[in-house]
Amino acid sequence: MSHDPSDLTLALRLADAADEITTTRFRARDLSVRSKPDRTPVTDADTAVEDAVRAVLAVERPGDTVAGEERGGTASGTGRTWVLDPIDGTKNFLRGLPVWASLLALVVGGTPVIGVVSAPALGRRWWAAAGGGAWVRDAAGERRLAVSGVARLADAYLSTTHLGSWVEYHSREAYLALVDACWENRAFGDFWQHCLVAEGAIDVAAEAIVNPWDVAAAQVLVTEAGGRFTDLAGKPRFDGGSALSTNGHLHAEALALLNTRSTTGYGGLQSSS
Repeated sequence: MSHDPSDLTLALRLADAADEITTTRFRARDLSVRSKPDRTPVTDADTAVEDAVRAVLAVERPGDTVAGEERGGTASGTGRTWVLDPIDGTKNFLRGLPVWASLLALVVGGTPVIGVVSAPALGRRWWAAAGGGAWVRDAAGERRLAVSGVARLADAYLSTTHLGSWVEYHSREAYLALVDACWENRAFGDFWQHCLVAEGAIDVAAEAIVNPWDVAAAQVLVTEAGGRFTDLAGKPRFDGGSALSTNGHLHAEALALLNTRSTTGYGGLQSSS
């Protein structure tokens, strides 16, 4: 799972380029929007970011492959693949809500080794490199991240995305069992909840359905902050179609609740912008 130290520098530079495009188009009156086959929205900013990132990578890393939400590709295999979600939280972006981000990850041999999550409207950027820790930069400056020390679900803060996804792709009853076991719950959603786990602000984030580009960066961010990231089957992978990130202490218990009451098994992939 080796990577060149310059890979993180490049990933941060790609995030800068993405931020320049997204901030210009955020709340723009002439924003162009269309629907993909799964009826999720895509904006001209989504495609512009992905095209810009791909153009840089074609020059800087011509031997690497790219997998992106808008232009396709796969992160499977033994080589090096850059995995990109140009705007995670497109529905928020469309409604003028600031909770959206550009997600970049470098996957080597099937494992994310670099992750960058850049949310310029929130004034925050998170990043991590395998063996180098996880970091955040915001108005208060730059600091290293560490997950919480909460050891009981009864004391835990839980987050998820759309509740209806649990009905369709896993089990509403299983998720509600986890909710009932925790102290508090919210729906911060998408990238933000995994970043909050890495920060130690919340303790558990669960998603019944994700695509690889939704969580590749989150996997390395959470694990480098000292937490644990798996799919809902308990496998440490970003491409399993679901996601559970925790501070590590709570992972086994959360998995047990989500699986003992599961009635439908695991769904396939869909876009979750």
